[in-house]
Amino acid sequence: MNAVKPIILKIGGSVITDKNGELAAKTDHINRIAEEIKRADIDNLVIVHGGGSFGHPTAKKWGIKEGFKEPTQKLGFAETHHVMTVLNGLLMDALIWHEIPAISYAPSTCFVTENGRIKGCESQVLEKMMTMGFTPVLYGDAVIDEKMGFTILSGDQLVAYLAVKMKADKIIIGVDTDGLYEADPKIDANAKPYLRLNLDQLKKVQAKIGKAQTTDVTDGMAGKVAELIPAVEAGVKVQIINATRNLRVLRSLTGEKIEGTIIEKV
Repeated sequence: MNAVKPIILKIGGSVITDKNGELAAKTDHINRIAEEIKRADIDNLVIVHGGGSFGHPTAKKWGIKEGFKEPTQKLGFAETHHVMTVLNGLLMDALIWHEIPAISYAPSTCFVTENGRIKGCESQVLEKMMTMGFTPVLYGDAVIDEKMGFTILSGDQLVAYLAVKMKADKIIIGVDTDGLYEADPKIDANAKPYLRLNLDQLKKVQAKIGKAQTTDVTDGMAGKVAELIPAVEAGVKVQIINATRNLRVLRSLTGEKIEGTIIEKV
């Protein structure tokens, strides 16, 4: 790996798609985020994005997360992977157009899970990309599982795994709210925001964080928090920001103080 620790940017599916639609990309957000990434000019950046209205409904329809049960699911596995490549392609179009040397890296080709948890990864190509100055772009995907046959590997699990493996400097989680709240601010206007949490506090507030209200096979914000804990335990700083707002991604990447939630080990 490069001597400089990478920043891992997770772009949530709720930011770049309309989760209430079907295969509904928010191309305005995709293009704006690509522009902000270009302006930030970060050498050691890894991008991971969610599935939103592309991956989640398809995966749920075919029961991919629950594993291989019967042969017709093979088509569902292929379809889930395919729609994720379509969404990934839209993001890649924007990144390349903004002259970012981004390379798509499909988890289904290199990650293997066991009972839904990452067991191994053929990471030589990814590591070489990083040392050469490319920006890898990964995403939640349907992957082979040694016990279940196959399952869904969430972008959130990918983020935490890569952060620990790469000894990341920081994780930025881009969502569609102004950070982490004790309740869903879209439903409860009086929901209290968490501005800063340490590891112990994060574990205590887990139970207060609700699951996704829309179709989401990775449990929404509650799933994000659960997946982040190993990275926080490893000492990686996490910042949860509203990536639907102008300049939030740029300012987070460049280290400016912005509204959101900071999570650190102590």
